[in-house]
Amino acid sequence: MADFEVPELREYPIVPKLKEGTMAHSRPYVAAGKFQTPLGFPEELVDNWKEVAIDKMGELLGKYRSLQVFLDACVHCGACTDKCHYYLGTSDPKNMPVARQELLRKVYRRYFTFAGKYFPKLVGAADLTEEVLDEWYSYFHQCSQCRRCSVFCPYGIDTAEISMAAREIMDAVGKGQKYCNEIIGKVYVVGNNLGLPEPALKDTLEGLEEDIEDDTGVKVRLPLDEKGCEILLVTPSADFFAEPHVDGLMGYAKVFHEAGVSWTLSSKASEAANFGMFIGSYENMRKIALRIREAALELGVKRIVFGECGHAWRVAYSFLNTLAGPFDFLDQKYPIPQHICEFTYNLIQENKLRFNKAANDDMRVTFHDSCNVARGSGMGKMEGGQFIIPRAVIKAACNHFFDMDQDTIHDSTFCCGGGGGLLTDDLMELRVKGAQPRAQALQRVVEDHGVTNMAAICAICKSQFTKVLPYYGFTMDQIVSVHQLVSNAIVLKGSEQEAELAGETE
Repeated sequence: MADFEVPELREYPIVPKLKEGTMAHSRPYVAAGKFQTPLGFPEELVDNWKEVAIDKMGELLGKYRSLQVFLDACVHCGACTDKCHYYLGTSDPKNMPVARQELLRKVYRRYFTFAGKYFPKLVGAADLTEEVLDEWYSYFHQCSQCRRCSVFCPYGIDTAEISMAAREIMDAVGKGQKYCNEIIGKVYVVGNNLGLPEPALKDTLEGLEEDIEDDTGVKVRLPLDEKGCEILLVTPSADFFAEPHVDGLMGYAKVFHEAGVSWTLSSKASEAANFGMFIGSYENMRKIALRIREAALELGVKRIVFGECGHAWRVAYSFLNTLAGPFDFLDQKYPIPQHICEFTYNLIQENKLRFNKAANDDMRVTFHDSCNVARGSGMGKMEGGQFIIPRAVIKAACNHFFDMDQDTIHDSTFCCGGGGGLLTDDLMELRVKGAQPRAQALQRVVEDHGVTNMAAICAICKSQFTKVLPYYGFTMDQIVSVHQLVSNAIVLKGSEQEAELAGETE
């Protein structure tokens, strides 16, 4: 049982009544000094933190012109008011995007605008105090940086940019978040978010090879650190660890095997995720991204393919060349980088993969558009490819697919509730309440079409839903990987499944 109130699932969504301060208590653990220093941040709150914070804000305003535009442009029109899943799930008015922005904006006005310096009360400017800093720490860790609000903002104000800036300022004064900063440190030491060393990674891959051979009769390799391969696969480390993630990894391996391409994973770059984005730190984003470049050069690959991870794909699609480029040593005839769904989709279009859709007939599937894929990237050489391609892959592997309501998918998709560096148990109440809008949309399609499973292409979404869906009466195993569906249905040449299908047709 939860020790907090779980929101109801209603037949139709409603805008909740305001409940001031309902989530003021919610905040993640503060990072200890040992997690701060490897990232270049102070070990604890510095004595002159106010001056450091104001200087850092000035630095960010000068570096990112968009930040100042976002802080100046808001007219409080209310278009974003009911667009945040955390506001819908918690009823706390400071989880309205405009109100959350205002926490930083009022300090910006006080120190960086003429009116705020001389007539602060007239323009809603406020001094930066410890109480304000604590409020920042609470509410800027109640934003998953999903950007749904920006879709509906007539000025295109991006709350995610403001949240990232606030987190970077807090890190700079020594008030960082334990979860994100500890994970980034693990990447620097070991190479992945989970802290899996190379021997453990190798053992895991060998175990998966055995599982695939036992199931299909075909030896499908999951190679590690092999030089001279065509493709470097960079995937979230969750794919090495737990269901449904590992089922997706086996799906990638089967697709590469059937395509006849050589590929490898890297123990140095055994992590697609880049939590540097969540804390707004360009330097840490760049340091993590450079590991991928270094691995690609050391292994001599021609292509880089990313696995199912939402924000990893956003960083790769939008920033990888800026962070770690140029990638002129790769084969320029292929997309740089490429998503695994694109890779599989292209093979499907070329009729190079065979599927037995009946293998997934125990499932009636819907699809969750992950935020960073839907609103922060593209896929394939087509407009809206990030919506079209994953669905086409699912439909190629399944007989029964149903979309959720139109205002809850594509670029209007609801966040899973655990993105933006909030996938930590100290924020479980927030995560459960933030998942309410998506759970409500899922419940609707369950009732209308008998949907049994929801597929996703994001490691954070899969982990979040596995944990929070049971609070709403669903089960942990109702969330699946897209390439788990591919793995179930793909018919490998020479496999036992191919022989069974041949027998059925005789």
